[in-house]
Amino acid sequence: MKIPAGWLAPVLIGGGTAATLDLVYACVRQAGFGRSVEWTLQSVASGWLGMAAFESGTPGALLGLASHFFILFVAAYLYLAASRRFTFLATQAIACGAVFGVGVYLFMNFVVLKLSAFPFTLTYDWLRLVEGFATHALFVGVPIAAAVRRWGPTS
Repeated sequence: MKIPAGWLAPVLIGGGTAATLDLVYACVRQAGFGRSVEWTLQSVASGWLGMAAFESGTPGALLGLASHFFILFVAAYLYLAASRRFTFLATQAIACGAVFGVGVYLFMNFVVLKLSAFPFTLTYDWLRLVEGFATHALFVGVPIAAAVRRWGPTS
């Protein structure tokens, strides 16, 4: 697949920033439960490997890291592609990015996790949903939309 001219910077900057912020948040939150950075990354890899991810050591953590960044690079690509048709996604980046981040949260938690080998059953009380919406709006959607607005192609 050939990436159109001018698309690489917003995808890499937006997706990379979103992946980094989301991962730092997840690691800090999991540290509050006594879990390591390696465990947090292995939990991402568990979507591929199930419980075996937690016995996989560094290779599993690296799979989780690569998967996390890949997912958010794809999210940034999709946002950029949509912004070419719906220009308000770039011109109203903060609001639209925040809504996009909530959409990413909903898609990952209620579609991707359900279809993956993720070995845990998650419950979603209102506080968990508000936290997930807020963090994904701020740490995922807004950085992607801001990068698209700043570095996306203008034509």
